Amino acid sequence: MMSGDPHAIPAVLPDGVVEVSETGVGKFQQSVASGRHRLIADEPKKFGGMDSGPGPYELLLASLGTCTAMTIRLYAERKAIALEHVAVTLRHQRVHEEDAEHSGEAYLERITRDIRFKGNLSPEDRAHLMSIADRCPVHRTLTGKIEIRTREVTA
Repeated sequence: MMSGDPHAIPAVLPDGVVEVSETGVGKFQQSVASGRHRLIADEPKKFGGMDSGPGPYELLLASLGTCTAMTIRLYAERKAIALEHVAVTLRHQRVHEEDAEHSGEAYLERITRDIRFKGNLSPEDRAHLMSIADRCPVHRTLTGKIEIRTREVTA
């Protein structure tokens, strides 16, 4: 971005800050900045986007998946569990009310998280690692009470 652009994202954002800004390319494409990292987010073509990057729900799933794998890895190393590799596959879907046990809601948001382990692991090791998945900070955030404060700021 040009240095005189008042909308330009700084070269490096402070830790814990993420900035999202329209790129001006296509209908939905966004530039996402975190620290010194940059990526593009978009919507699939079937929703009017250009499919030039993951969509909002895919980014949410990526957050949960990466945190899950990192938390499991940290636990396995701390407990000297012979975990060679962990992989997490996630899916998001909306389930109609009749399929949910939540009355009064039109949909229940459901995330399915499949975890695969590689290594010489006992059944007890696998059970411990699976229980650790729910302890990852992003899982706790998503299943806890969340307050989102939205405000307009001026340049």
